[in-house]
Amino acid sequence: MRHFGLLTCLAAGTCLFSPSVMAEPVALLHARLVDGTGAAAKPDMTIIIDHGQIVSIGQAPEHGVRTLDLHGKTVMPALISDHSHVGLVDGMTTASRNYTRATILAALEQYRRYGVLTVTALGLNKSPLFDQLRREQHQGVNPGADLFGVDQGIGAPGGMPPEAMVDKMGHDQIFRPHTPQEARQAVDRMADEGTDFVKIWLDDLHLTNPAKPPLPLLGAPVWQAAMAEAHKRHLRVAVHIHDLDLAHQALAHGADILAHGVRDKPVDTALITQLRTSGAWYIPTLSLDESTYYFAEHPEVLSQSVVYDAMSPALRNTVADENWRKSTLAKPASAAAHGALAMNERNLLALYRRGVHIGFGTDSGATPLRLPGFAEHRELVLLVQAGLTPLQAINLATQQAAALLGLQDRGVLAVGKRADLLVIDGAPDRTISDIDLISQVWQRGTPVSDGLVPKGKTP
Repeated sequence: MRHFGLLTCLAAGTCLFSPSVMAEPVALLHARLVDGTGAAAKPDMTIIIDHGQIVSIGQAPEHGVRTLDLHGKTVMPALISDHSHVGLVDGMTTASRNYTRATILAALEQYRRYGVLTVTALGLNKSPLFDQLRREQHQGVNPGADLFGVDQGIGAPGGMPPEAMVDKMGHDQIFRPHTPQEARQAVDRMADEGTDFVKIWLDDLHLTNPAKPPLPLLGAPVWQAAMAEAHKRHLRVAVHIHDLDLAHQALAHGADILAHGVRDKPVDTALITQLRTSGAWYIPTLSLDESTYYFAEHPEVLSQSVVYDAMSPALRNTVADENWRKSTLAKPASAAAHGALAMNERNLLALYRRGVHIGFGTDSGATPLRLPGFAEHRELVLLVQAGLTPLQAINLATQQAAALLGLQDRGVLAVGKRADLLVIDGAPDRTISDIDLISQVWQRGTPVSDGLVPKGKTP
């Protein structure tokens, strides 16, 4: 009876399981396999999962192994975010007081429901809560996505990230060193806490929002000291940039990751050479700029459950307000964001074609408009809009995103890898928006979510 119940609810996509239920092998039959490497989909494949890992692909299951028929469905790796945030947003507020266990776990559950099973929270995190939750997510103690990231991060006194963004941030959430020695001390504290990276903000926000005066930039001796200390402590450095000049400077002093795309002017040969020679990674975060105006321009998307369910009630009410939409679209920041997205897409394609290492991230969770999970779906659409094929976009969001994090156990569907996978009622390798049609999410070999309501269905 247990076997019959398992197969019935798997086929219907309407039940969840504890890890102990899936301790025995299960074979997924007749699936279209998109393995995450960029290779073409393989039809009618069998995937056998046992104890959280893929143990066989393409071989018939042994007699007695439980089976699940996935005819007409696509199986692909779960998505991985190299740049997100947790614990900053609650409803329409972005505030330090939101940084609680409950808020973070709710966001990680939402990421999981949208098929994002590994999340990198790139700064503004409070110790020791973040460090404890990171350990728990690695161990699978709580529901939700696995968690990596930066502890506090380093920004300019009075500058980026602006205090108005997360009110009254203290040293438990961000360091604002005045001197090289203070910068080194900040890095040492993060290293001692177990941070995965060091984050440095270099951006005055003037190009993003020309209506406001520039914020102070972190002094070069300070951020250079921070980068040198991070490398001394064997930590990679992710740098928040917006424009080409700062990207050049960051890479010249050893930046390992550009945490956003260049959005002020076309990338030049010098930047391409720096990125390729150093092996540094580039995360375009296309959807960041689009998020500032997307819902104001497209209020009709509220009729889609994939959007509606990702929003808080407060955000739904805001987006439905015509006055808010008109005010948003009239802001200089919205016009600047349109231009930034167009330049970002152009630069992404140029760098991709030249063989630069490209990661996958969205800055989701940093503001109420950057919706955990849905932002990652939009990023895939924008990558294709920029000129990548759907398979190339999926490769960035899976195999390449895992490679940026140095994770060898996930990101592709192959023997020996973690069985973090999505079952989709569509073909995202052909039509990238089919990523919205997730019917099942499997984490460590266990079905953990029924996925999303089919795209276009009204709430």
